[in-house]
Amino acid sequence: MSVTLSSPEGMLPNAPYHHVAVGTGTRHVYLAGQVAHTGDGSPIPADLAGQVAQALRNVARGLRGAGADFGDVVRLTVYVTDWEPAKIGDFMAGIEAVADEVGLPTPMPPATLIGVQALYEPEVLVEIEATAIVN
Repeated sequence: MSVTLSSPEGMLPNAPYHHVAVGTGTRHVYLAGQVAHTGDGSPIPADLAGQVAQALRNVARGLRGAGADFGDVVRLTVYVTDWEPAKIGDFMAGIEAVADEVGLPTPMPPATLIGVQALYEPEVLVEIEATAIVN
């Protein structure tokens, strides 16, 4: 395994993600921001949970294409439009809906959620970037 995840004592407890990832490997994978678009061009979900779930499926697909998976991820960066703390339930519902399907560990790798005013298309509510290290 090229990535070791941890949450050292004294850091925020019970977070849905690990605070630290240590990667050892020679290949770094940088995945561009993924949104809820599908390969077949079907409409993206209108709700935050649905978009989070589909964006994570797309992240998993991109990682697989590079010979990686969520076990190799050292960092996730998530951008959510018009963020407010009341949206956390919908956000987490999207993660929980696909975590097993895509192999996303619980707690997740280190993650940052950034509220933004808008993304590149008005209907896009979430965009997820990933960084991984593979032996």
